Amino acid sequence: VQLQASGGGLVQTGGSLRLSCTASGTIVSINAMGWYRQAPGKERELVARITPGGSRSHQDSVKGRFTISRDRAQNTVHLQMDSLKPEDTAVYYCYADVLSESEPQYKGYWGRGTQVTVSS
Repeated sequence: VQLQASGGGLVQTGGSLRLSCTASGTIVSINAMGWYRQAPGKERELVARITPGGSRSHQDSVKGRFTISRDRAQNTVHLQMDSLKPEDTAVYYCYADVLSESEPQYKGYWGRGTQVTVSS
């Protein structure tokens, strides 16, 4: 199983970016999917999470600005980021809890990370 993320980049304060992450491989089922981020010198933190049924949760600092969504048929999760701030600058990682044909139970997988830089 692999997670491939895309959509990061450099944007000015107040701008928008859309991150996407697609899981591929011998996937039987995907449970929760989400986005984490890690800023320099800080620990990785959960930004947003979405369940198979579509229930969403967002970190307080991004509520009203970021929106997580999911395309179950495409094994893809998106993160729409609006009104970006310099403090959103970080490497963003996608995550998926996956049941694959080669594993007896669900296992967590991470994408390689995509850089988001917000200039002031």
